[in-house]
Amino acid sequence: MATDTGFGFGFLVKQPYHPPSWASHLSPLPSYTFSLAHLPTPIHKWNLPNLPNKTEVWLKRDDLSGMQLSGNKVRKLEFLMADAVAQGADSIITIGGIQSNHCRATAVAAKYLNLDCFLILRTSKALLDKDPGLTGNLLVERLVGAHVELVSKEEYAKIGSVALTNVLKERLISEGRKPYVIPVGGSNALGTWGYIEAIREIEKQLHTVADSQRFDDIVVACGSGGTIAGLSLGSWLSNLKAKVQAFSVCDDPDYFYNYVQGLLDGLKAGISSRDIMNIYNAKGLGYAINTQEELNFVKDIAATTGVVLDPVYSGKAAFGLMKDMTENPKKWEGRRILFIHTGGLLGLYDKANDLATVVGNWKQMELHESLPRQDGLGKMF
Repeated sequence: MATDTGFGFGFLVKQPYHPPSWASHLSPLPSYTFSLAHLPTPIHKWNLPNLPNKTEVWLKRDDLSGMQLSGNKVRKLEFLMADAVAQGADSIITIGGIQSNHCRATAVAAKYLNLDCFLILRTSKALLDKDPGLTGNLLVERLVGAHVELVSKEEYAKIGSVALTNVLKERLISEGRKPYVIPVGGSNALGTWGYIEAIREIEKQLHTVADSQRFDDIVVACGSGGTIAGLSLGSWLSNLKAKVQAFSVCDDPDYFYNYVQGLLDGLKAGISSRDIMNIYNAKGLGYAINTQEELNFVKDIAATTGVVLDPVYSGKAAFGLMKDMTENPKKWEGRRILFIHTGGLLGLYDKANDLATVVGNWKQMELHESLPRQDGLGKMF
């Protein structure tokens, strides 16, 4: 069983949770959190090219929320892992795609708290009986000792994530284990608190920056629904009042409006998801599948601003945002926008071959024969 391991230094410490005053009427309220993230994550101006007139974009760097745990998933896990420990769990089960950032973050968080982790990862039927390899998130998951079980995309589609995790849960219970199941992306009512709390963090940051007292919009990628549920509910309840503009990277907007509604109802929020957010379709060719134009965009943004976007989530969201700004500039003119970078940079490694053609920028250094040379002058230790 996990124990408090932070010795008072603030990291990996179980702490009582006190919600913001404007969210204290929600139910159920979390009792505890485990401090897993490095917070607050910074906010800075993002000098994107070709913005509409008087439009400003600021960047909330949740990709800097930690090392192995970088990204938005860790905020949800602070609440979910505390609940798992409170229930006496000895193991964690979760599920996602073969390069799931959430599964990687969960695997690391579990080991931090001395819990075993079991991951059900979705892959193609052709690769089902093959070693999944050590690329990107898989390398971290397997280094920290997570138990990986593969399921085909076809079986996943027919059986569903809830039934699949339940199969594994029942098997572990029969072996005498005490598993705790975390849903896809950590997106349930409890996980939603991670981004309700993030709104309180953003409010505090705004109060310390004189020229940034407001945001009109919060823009973020949507892959499972919990992040946009927390952001939109928190923004609506608090004084922030920024409209969440979500870009879905899988499924479709109607699915997410309905899913988020279930999360809001689970918190007894008393509000319609369609009233507090707009959701746009940004999945393109499909989840974790990129067009060359999208990959070129990720490369160009990195080269012009120094900010590296992942190709699955924030890359598609930023691509969708810039496309909409180009097509509907009046809609965005004069807006002050906060873009949430949700991390997932390890997913870039899975796209290395596709990116090779657009990166370039290398050559052999030219050294003229007249340049003096002496053996042993440039020592290497």
